[in-house]
Amino acid sequence: MLYGIEPLGTTSRTVPGCCKGRAHRRSTLGLAGRRVLVSRKWSGKTLADHRADRMAFVTQALAAAGIEKPAQSTTPLIWRKLAPGDPNVPPRAQLLMQAIAQRLAWRAEYDRAMSAATGPPGDDTSAIQPIAA
Repeated sequence: MLYGIEPLGTTSRTVPGCCKGRAHRRSTLGLAGRRVLVSRKWSGKTLADHRADRMAFVTQALAAAGIEKPAQSTTPLIWRKLAPGDPNVPPRAQLLMQAIAQRLAWRAEYDRAMSAATGPPGDDTSAIQPIAA
């Protein structure tokens, strides 16, 4: 179908973009894998619970390294569609570059926190054991 790839079991009634599978629903698109979706069966946690656990872990790691982040606002956001040609909207390329820069800054902070937690490597990092004299 798309790009010349046809799934098994296609018929004349198969329409591209109309998959009934859970992995292709709009509500689950963009999730990295199905680990979190299926883990409800054995952990009893929802996606929000997993997200809160990850946020708590990162916050603790940053606090241990002395990096204090302000608490995120819990007020609901209002999403509106943009009108074409709206002068108050920055170009898409600028928005993407800002998002990438923010993600790189967050990752650098997290890496600094994790390296501060483990400490600098000492003299015992050799893979060869010293010979007893």
